[in-house]
Amino acid sequence: MITVELEHFSLDKICDSGQCFRMQKLGNGHFSMVAGDQYLEMHQEKGVVDFYCSQEEFVCYWVRYFDLDTDYEEYMKVANPRDKYLNAAIKAGDGIRILRQDLWEMIVTFLISQQNNIKRIRKCIETICRTYGEKKISSGGVEYYAFPTVTALSGATEEELRGCGMGYRAKYIAVTARMIESGEVSLEKIYDMRYHRAKKELLKLCGVGEKVAECICLFALHHMDAFPVDTHIHQVMAAHYKRGFPNRRYKGMRGIMQQYIFYYDLYS
Repeated sequence: MITVELEHFSLDKICDSGQCFRMQKLGNGHFSMVAGDQYLEMHQEKGVVDFYCSQEEFVCYWVRYFDLDTDYEEYMKVANPRDKYLNAAIKAGDGIRILRQDLWEMIVTFLISQQNNIKRIRKCIETICRTYGEKKISSGGVEYYAFPTVTALSGATEEELRGCGMGYRAKYIAVTARMIESGEVSLEKIYDMRYHRAKKELLKLCGVGEKVAECICLFALHHMDAFPVDTHIHQVMAAHYKRGFPNRRYKGMRGIMQQYIFYYDLYS
């Protein structure tokens, strides 16, 4: 177990932030998470966080995953003091981190997320993981399933994916998996691209539109200028930023501002 004291870090808010759908609240400050093929249990009491993993796993995987080396106070203190809405959103969302998640997992996750609610997204993801992912056992004896590989999902038919509850998104997943498996779109190359180029490449994938591409850019590629606009964000922009969000002021950090706003609109 690794115990660390962290500022501006909240497992509870991260779990509710709409970035990851394989993180579970176990009660009394305890959480579990499956990311890719990794399993982790955590506990938080105020600023003290216990990560139930080895030192090597913590340093090599989870520090980067939770973006622990970034000082989020630097983002928070640049807010325009006259922007009462954004300051309230930052206060409410203090503790959220922009996770560094697997690109393939985020592509499939946000294809599934379209016109879907969080409960159903979680269920759909768990179903395809159990159907196509590798069964694993954690060091603590917990059984879980890794996220399916590109190869595994490229072999799935649209009909089979519909049977997993994907609905019309089954076609998007099946075609996208085959595009990547064939090399028509390269995940390795996307990792090396800058924000706008990466977004353009992601838009080639079946079912990936503007909002999904922005989510993937932010939550997988950590392009902090990505700014996903869903119904919640659209309504906030219409109510509080009629002239548009002040992008120039928040260049290089628009993504975290979006997350604070999203969380505040959803839970305030």
